[in-house]
Parts: sequence; structure tokens; C-alpha cells
Amino acid sequence: MVQPSLIKLEQQACDAGLLLRLKVGRPLNLWSLKLVVAQALKAERIQIWGEIKAWAYGGVKGLQLDTMRVHPEAPAGVGDLIWASTMAWALESTPCKQARLLAICDERRQHHRLIRYFRQRGFLAIREVGAAPMDFPLRLVWGGAGTLMVAKCSEVLDRSGRRWQTCQELIRSGQSSPA
Repeated sequence: MVQPSLIKLEQQACDAGLLLRLKVGRPLNLWSLKLVVAQALKAERIQIWGEIKAWAYGGVKGLQLDTMRVHPEAPAGVGDLIWASTMAWALESTPCKQARLLAICDERRQHHRLIRYFRQRGFLAIREVGAAPMDFPLRLVWGGAGTLMVAKCSEVLDRSGRRWQTCQELIRSGQSSPA
């Protein structure tokens, strides 16, 4: 499968009745990103179905993923659209080839669900971030302890792009969406 471009993903979102919008800033030679998927309800009202916040800089560590939220009643595939669009943006607009995130450990069961979710998207656990002095900068950035995970942006784009495509094909054919 050819990796979808951000423009193609935006068009696919539009075809599905969704709005895909990015807000990008460049403070202090960094890229800041807020990506939102929404749906127009009326001329003046929209429903936000999901969003992700991230920042990027050149170098080894690349794209830093922060908050990712998807509304529980969001249309099928919104999470995959967000992941694919974020990775397409990073690959097209920044020097980033790798992404990292912290699977926060607030509650044990939820933490395991997060790890499984991120692994399905191509992330690998690198190490636990806890109370060690060397963990302080990471805890400060992400606001807690957890599992540090990394992935190749191209792999996350491939996986999420395929899942988004499959979901759209199932919806068009009238079948239920994949889990």
C-alpha cells in the first residue's frame, strides 16, 4: 500500500463527512501541532470527535506525542484517521522519522490497555519512566510516570492508514467496522 498523503487523508475525511484540521506553530524552532477531527452539525456548530497534540524538532527523538483523545461516540475510524494524519504531517512537514510517547500509568488496568493500543499502532516499549533522577525530565514533559514507547512514523502511518481505509470500505459496503 502506498502511504497516504495528508492532502489525500483530508479528502478522505471530507468524503466521510468529517473535517480534518491542523493548527501548526513554530515557536523557538520547534513545530507544535494540534490536529482535530470534527463534523459540521449546522452552519455555526461542530462536534469535535477527536484530537491529538504533539510537538517536533529535528534530531533523533523527533515527534513527541502528548494528548490524544477520541470521543466515545465518534464515528468508526476517527482514531486511525488522527494517527495517520499526524504521521503524514510529521513525514511531510518535519525532519522527524520517529515518534515517541509516554503511556501514562495512573491505574494498572488502564495502563495495560494503553500499552496494547499503542502496540497495535506500531509502538514498542523502550523503558519504564519512574522516580529515578534521570526520569525527572521525562516526567516533567509528560506529567507522570509510565512506559516510554517509540515507533517509526512510516510504520504508524502504514498501520493506521490501512485501518482507516478498511473502516471506510466497510462503512461504504454497509458492514460493521473493525474493532
